[in-house]
Amino acid sequence: MIEILSPTELPRAREAGALVAGILQTLRRRCEVGTNLLDIDRWAQAMITEAGGKSCYVDYEPSFGRGPFGHYICTSVNDAVLHGLPHDYALADGDLLTLDLAVSLGGIVADSAVSFVVGDVWSPESVALIDATERALSAGIAAAGPGARLGDVSHAIGSILSAAGYSINTEFGGHGVGSTMHQDPHVSNTGRPGRGYRLRPGLLLALEPWVMADTATLVTDADGWTLRSATGCRTAHSEHTIAITDDGAEILTLPKQARP
Repeated sequence: MIEILSPTELPRAREAGALVAGILQTLRRRCEVGTNLLDIDRWAQAMITEAGGKSCYVDYEPSFGRGPFGHYICTSVNDAVLHGLPHDYALADGDLLTLDLAVSLGGIVADSAVSFVVGDVWSPESVALIDATERALSAGIAAAGPGARLGDVSHAIGSILSAAGYSINTEFGGHGVGSTMHQDPHVSNTGRPGRGYRLRPGLLLALEPWVMADTATLVTDADGWTLRSATGCRTAHSEHTIAITDDGAEILTLPKQARP
């Protein structure tokens, strides 16, 4: 089922998006060499609770995970790209960290992810990975609007990733959001233009291009959750929740300093 929000629900979606964006913005500023992933999780919990939000992760128990996730944020480091389970690890200089957060506020979910390098050692590989996912995300958003097809969005994302030299894994991608975190439609990170569901005002989509430096194959960590590159190469992941409106795609999870 594809959920379409009414015009009166869109303000609540904006509030949820602003909360997620603000938390990620704060966490990014706090993350430095020596920061423990479990501290990041505790900080996320405190901010979600203070805002009156509800974590979408703590009790999350899908078929691809091992039991309830049990944490408030995904923390994926270096070769980990998706669903990184927070654990006792202190960030090192040059680590490529992805924070992925989904929160429900006022009954509406927003979902966003950001990848960045911790410390001062910015390797060219890390910079290229992050840049490709961010450009692909921007392209996907630009292709989304009333009347566009899902294939238009997927094609825009995939074209950027492929041109950057990365193989695309289609096991996981973007998705609809609304009253719950993962909804139809699935938004692949590659596709054919002019195909698929026609976008309508009121639809919320979480677009999330992600890549691995030299492979398209994932392996599941021993923790039963964290997905890593099969070769141990570095990875990156960028995500925004957008609302389809009569005027185009509105980014709900854009940080305040990046807003026009």
